[in-house]
Amino acid sequence: MITFLNEYIRHPRTTGAIAPSSRYLARKMAEQIDYKKTKTIVELGPGTGVFTKDILKRKAPGTILILIEINETFVKQLQNQFKDIPNLHIIHGSAENMKDYLKELHLPTIDVVLSGLPFTSMPVAVSRNILSRIEDTLDDQGSFITFQYSLVKKAFIQQFFPSISLKKVWGNLPPAYVLSCKKAGD
Repeated sequence: MITFLNEYIRHPRTTGAIAPSSRYLARKMAEQIDYKKTKTIVELGPGTGVFTKDILKRKAPGTILILIEINETFVKQLQNQFKDIPNLHIIHGSAENMKDYLKELHLPTIDVVLSGLPFTSMPVAVSRNILSRIEDTLDDQGSFITFQYSLVKKAFIQQFFPSISLKKVWGNLPPAYVLSCKKAGD
């Protein structure tokens, strides 16, 4: 918790919150994934691994999980915490470069992108780049799952993913919205 607060103070635009997400929010995010059909999951901004732990409990052994984290302190924590997990790749880098990382892993498309990124505090151009990369790499039947503390960016996200279902999670501080997004025509 102290590390998370320190990283928020040092990098408020990329950390986005003063504390890690609650187990209630992690559960609600992880519940949105159809684990029977999912072969590849990318988690953007895993932070300290709250969502990662829930995904690891549920995913099939052969499902590939890729974590992309920009914060070096969090990357080191993730590497220590998940060092012996098969089919798990931890990448220190920006979600804007997601396409490049997937290309290196020989993954042209992915099934699910789960995001803890703070789109509200990011510059619009960065948010647009990230959402565009997600849209480009997500399989046509894939899902983009994110959470936000307000719905101020919902219309912006809807430019990339017209189909959005919402769930409110009260057991988080502050309460959060889980947005389950699909491409047009799904």
